[in-house]
Amino acid sequence: MPSNKSVSEEPIVQFVNCRILREHKLQREDLWVREGTILDPEKLFFDEKGYADETVDCKGCIVAPGFIDVQINGGYGIDFSQATEDVRGGVSLVAKKILEHGVTSFCPTLVTSPPNIYHKVLPEVRVHNGGREGAGVLGFHLEGPFISPEKKGAHPEKYLRTFKLGGMRDLLDTYGALDNVAMVTLAPELANSQVVIQELAQMGITVSLGHSVANLTQAEEAVQHGASFITHLFNAMLPFHHRDPGIVGLLTSDQIPHDRKVFYGMIADGIHTNPAALRIAHRAHPSGLVLVTDAITAMGLPPGRHPLGQQVIEIQGLHAYVAGTTTLSGSIATMDMCVRHLKQASGCSVEEALEAASLHPAQLLGISQHKGTLSYGADADLVLLDDVMNVKATYVSGEEVWRN
Repeated sequence: MPSNKSVSEEPIVQFVNCRILREHKLQREDLWVREGTILDPEKLFFDEKGYADETVDCKGCIVAPGFIDVQINGGYGIDFSQATEDVRGGVSLVAKKILEHGVTSFCPTLVTSPPNIYHKVLPEVRVHNGGREGAGVLGFHLEGPFISPEKKGAHPEKYLRTFKLGGMRDLLDTYGALDNVAMVTLAPELANSQVVIQELAQMGITVSLGHSVANLTQAEEAVQHGASFITHLFNAMLPFHHRDPGIVGLLTSDQIPHDRKVFYGMIADGIHTNPAALRIAHRAHPSGLVLVTDAITAMGLPPGRHPLGQQVIEIQGLHAYVAGTTTLSGSIATMDMCVRHLKQASGCSVEEALEAASLHPAQLLGISQHKGTLSYGADADLVLLDDVMNVKATYVSGEEVWRN
C-alpha cells in the first residue's frame, strides 16, 4: 500500500505476530517504529494515513524493552577499572558482546581504584546511544572508594577513602570530574556522607548505598538526603537482624519520603543470593527489584585466573573468587541468565522478570520516558525472546543489531 510521508520520509516498520510487554502485561499487538521511536498506531492511521513500509515477523516471540545493566565491571577479558591504552575500545567490545544477551544500555562500573585510574578512564567514555556498534552507555557507575573497610568485599583496602576535605571536594579530588557519571555507590555511615549524597542527587547522579555497615537509621537518613538505590542487596552489608535490619530494612521502611522509591540491585546468578533470600526481597518490594549482573572481566572467558581492577580473580565453574580466597568477586552471569533465574527462583511472572531488567533500572536512573518501556514515543530498544526467555534478537533504535 502507498504510505503517506507527510510527516517523515523515514520508513515505518511494523513488528507482527508478537506479544509485546506494555502496561505490565504481555499483549498480542503489533509494534510500530519510525526513526528509532515507537509510534502510536492510531495517530499514524488517522492523522497521517500512514502504513508500514516494512514488516518484521516475530514468529510468536515476546517483544520486551531492551535490558539495562546498571552494574557491570567488564567482560570478555576487558576490565573497566584498568587504565589501558584503549579504554574506549574495551568498553566498545563489551558493548558489542552484551547485545547477544538483550542488553541495549549499560553503566560501565569501576570498582575502588586509585585516583589516577579515574582521571584516566572517566574522560574517555561519553554517554551515548547504542546502535550496530553496541549497547548505549548511560554513564559510569563508580562503586567506591568511599566504602567501609569492614565490607570491602573484593575492593582493595589500600585505595579506600573517607570524606575529609568537605564532600564534593573529596569526590572531585578522587574522580577528577563527574560529567560522565550516572551513579555512585558509597557507605552512608562515613562521616560527612549526607552532604555528599545531597549534592550528588541535586546533580542528577543516582546515589546507591553499599559496601557498608550502616544501621537502618543511617540508611533512612541517606534516602531522605537523596539516595535511591542499594548496591547488590544482602552482599557486602550487615546481615538482616530483627532488632536492626540495617540497609536491608529499607525495603519495608516507613521513613521513606512519599515522593521517592528505593530500588535495590540483585545479582540473580544463583550464587550471590540464596533463592529464599531472593524470594524474600521480591515479595517484600517487587517494584524496586533491579537485576544487575555485576559481571567482571571473566564473563565469557574460560576458567582460570584473570585481572579485576587492582587484583587477580579466579574462575571456578560459575564462581569468581579473589584469587587464593573464598571471597566472591562479582559474577560471570549474563543479564538474560539473571532474568531466567529470577523467574525460576522467585516464581514471579514473565512480565515481572522482564521489567526487573528494563523498566525498573530505567525508573531508577530517571530515564523511563525513553528507555525500559515500549510506550509510544519511547526509544525502540527491543529484545525478542522465546517463551523460556532465551534471546532471539536485539534491536537498538528499531534497527536489528544481533540475531541468534
